[in-house]
Amino acid sequence: METPGSQSSLHRANLERVVRAVRMAGSLTQAEIARTTGLSAATVSNIVRELKDGGTVEVTPTSSGGRRARSVSLSGDAGIVVGVDFGHTHLRVAVGNLAHQVLAEDAEPLDVDASAEEGLRRAESLVRTLITKAGIDPRKIIGVGLGVPGPIDVESGVLGSTAILPGWAGTNPRDDLAARLGVPVHVDNDANLGALGELVWGAGRGATDLAYIKVASGVGAGLVINGKIYRGPGGTAGEIGHITLDESGPVCRCGNRGCLETFTAARYILPLLHSAHGTDLTVPRVVELAREGDPGCRRVISDVGRYIGSGVANLCNLLNPSRVVLGGDLADSGELVLAPIRESVSRYAIPSAARRLEVVPGALGGRSEVLGALALVLSEMGDSTLLDPAGPPRSAIPA
Repeated sequence: METPGSQSSLHRANLERVVRAVRMAGSLTQAEIARTTGLSAATVSNIVRELKDGGTVEVTPTSSGGRRARSVSLSGDAGIVVGVDFGHTHLRVAVGNLAHQVLAEDAEPLDVDASAEEGLRRAESLVRTLITKAGIDPRKIIGVGLGVPGPIDVESGVLGSTAILPGWAGTNPRDDLAARLGVPVHVDNDANLGALGELVWGAGRGATDLAYIKVASGVGAGLVINGKIYRGPGGTAGEIGHITLDESGPVCRCGNRGCLETFTAARYILPLLHSAHGTDLTVPRVVELAREGDPGCRRVISDVGRYIGSGVANLCNLLNPSRVVLGGDLADSGELVLAPIRESVSRYAIPSAARRLEVVPGALGGRSEVLGALALVLSEMGDSTLLDPAGPPRSAIPA
């Protein structure tokens, strides 16, 4: 029996620290593991050797700073994770391993008026299809990450009121999907998963404090503080779309006037261009036209950038993030939207916070949320799952 402070308990804690660092980074050199964990190089070397002998990690030759090094990643056979992302018009599913390799991925259209039961039935079907196609042993599946576009109570799993998937309000998609698949399901909103996706896989790599801003049918922010998603006690942290910009402005879906969302979300900005470009206009088309030089589209995108920048400036003053990652379709407009964001931040944020801030486009596009769902499982799973000789729990997915 291990006792606190004993050699065996200290060794176990060090094993978990190394596994945790590699699990979230995907791969690290032994020197990077030592810096991340604070362990000595000799201790890391011994632990990596032990984990390699046990089949938990794989070690491959690499280089770092022009010198030979060894890259450590979790074994591709150590476990499988699944990501499910529900959006305004789509369902996307990805299957990956603990070495951060995506093994299978697919997406299909989703009717915004579909019920939660129908949406989850289709998600279950797509998960089973991808697992079968990839030839995955379902007993290796450790968990599923689930993303939904609305406020979610992370403890209870109940989805709050949502204008994006109106038929889902008050449902518990986490428990429903877990019952269908027979494995643990972790749930979060799309902005938080976008932040996790970019942090682990994309433009947020290397940052410990960042904000992921998603502008689509609504506006939300995923906040990363000290390398972890910050949700707040009620799970609603990051509702940047409801910062008030104009008390006499348009009425927002939340009941207030002049929220940031009413100046930036698609359903508010597209009508500004209907007279020139018709009512079938979409945000991707606006971005395309702006890049081609259309003055009206460029003006609208520039205005949206300035409004977003006002909200980002508030974040800078409150949280002082080192990086802001812009997601959603508008990110494809590049400097047409990023430059106005930086301009507003420079004008309204505390100078010391503004100087240290990077504003960059997301690197993952429409995949950020589903990859964030994979990362959610990686962040929530316990390290004992990998160190326990019994292996991961059995899955009931392939009924």
